[in-house]
Amino acid sequence: MEQRNEAAAVWLEQPTPTGLGQQLADKWQKKEFISIAGAYDPIGALLARQAGFDALYLSGGALTASLGLPDLGLITMDELVDRARAIVRAVRIPLVVDGDTGFGEALNTMRLVRELEDVGVAAVQLEDQVLPKKCGHLNGKQLVTAEEMAQKIAAAARARRDLRIIARTDAVATEGLDAAIDRARQYVEAGADAIFPEALTDAEQFKAFAEAIDAPLLANMTEFGRTPQTSAQEFEQMGYAMAIWPVSSLRIAAKAQEAFYNELKQTGTAAGQVKNMQTRAELYELINYFGYESLDSSIQRTIVPEALD
Repeated sequence: MEQRNEAAAVWLEQPTPTGLGQQLADKWQKKEFISIAGAYDPIGALLARQAGFDALYLSGGALTASLGLPDLGLITMDELVDRARAIVRAVRIPLVVDGDTGFGEALNTMRLVRELEDVGVAAVQLEDQVLPKKCGHLNGKQLVTAEEMAQKIAAAARARRDLRIIARTDAVATEGLDAAIDRARQYVEAGADAIFPEALTDAEQFKAFAEAIDAPLLANMTEFGRTPQTSAQEFEQMGYAMAIWPVSSLRIAAKAQEAFYNELKQTGTAAGQVKNMQTRAELYELINYFGYESLDSSIQRTIVPEALD
C-alpha cells in the first residue's frame, strides 16, 4: 500500500477546496472520459479514491436508502449538503451531487447551488420531475414543463461561481426521445453545462442523444433498471463524457451486511466472516489515522495490535 506523509491530506490543516468544478470542466474540454463511482458516505469515497477513481457521485437515492427511506423526495437540503460536506472533506476530488429538483423553485435552487459550492462540490445535477419525484427508472414520473425547468437552470447558473450544472431530463419515458432531445437543447441554452438523459433503454437512444446534443453527456449505469449493462468503454464510444454507477456500492454493502448479520445470528460468532473484513490496519491507513494523531504531540502514537488467529 502506498506510503504517505502522516500529516498529508489532513482535513484540519486544509481550507475548503475550490476549483473542483473547473477540474471537471477541464476533463470535458480535453475529452477525457470520466468513470464516476457512486459514494454515499465518506468511507466509501475514500475506498473509491484508493481504487483510482478521480470523481465521485452522491446519489439522492443512495443517500435516502442509507437513511432507511424511499427515494420519493423525502430528504432535506440540509441532509444532502451535510453528506456532501463530509465526502468532500474526506477526499478532495470532484464530487457530483444529485440535487433532485432543487428542493423547490428558482430561489431554492439558487440557495442549493451556493450551499453546495460552499462545501466544495464540483457539480450539481438537477432534474425536470415534479415532486414527489421518483427514481428515473420507475413508472409514473411527472415532469414540469421545459420552460419551467429552463428557468430553474438559468437561476442556478446565475447563482454559481465554480459549480457546474448537469441538467437531467426524464422525458424519454414519458414524452419520447425527440421531446427529450428538445428539452435538453433548451436546458443547454438556459445555462446547463452538461446533460443527463435518464432511463435510456438501448444503444440507439444513447447514440441519438450524442449526435443531437452539443454538450458533455452523462450516462447512468444503474442496475435493475431500464438501461442494459454497458461498460465505460462502450459509453465513451457512443459519445458520452462520463458515466455514473450511482447505487452500486450501496447494493454491494447492503448484501454483504445481510450475509454477515444472518451468519452472526445463526452461529453466534463473527469468526467465519473475519476473512471478509477490512483489518484495523487497513482502516487506519484509509482514514489517515496516524496523520491526524501526529497533529497533537500529547497523543502517544498508536500501535495497531497484531491480528489473532
